[in-house]
Amino acid sequence: MPFIHTMTNVSVSASAEKALKEELGKAISIVPGKSEQWLMLDIEGDHHLYMAGSDAPAAMVSVSLYGSATGETYNRLTGAITKALTGQLGISPDRVYVKYAETEYWGWNGENF
Repeated sequence: MPFIHTMTNVSVSASAEKALKEELGKAISIVPGKSEQWLMLDIEGDHHLYMAGSDAPAAMVSVSLYGSATGETYNRLTGAITKALTGQLGISPDRVYVKYAETEYWGWNGENF
């Protein structure tokens, strides 16, 4: 039950959004037990987003997971997320933040897992 929320100050075309959806869908499988089958994505472009005082292309990505993963797993996922944003939106890797949140309770279909 992962959720990836991406905010960027770059305009995201329909084709770039579709490509990001596909790349992030593959990337989530880096986390053991996670797959695109349960992945929810939110991709928001054209935000008023500044990093280090600059409005150059940047992104803030929040990844929420039911359960947990290792630091190495998160490192690999950060690399895959960053690669997708660089490839599809031209955002430099040093202008991407990725934040992780783990939770032991996750609701779906009227109940909690």
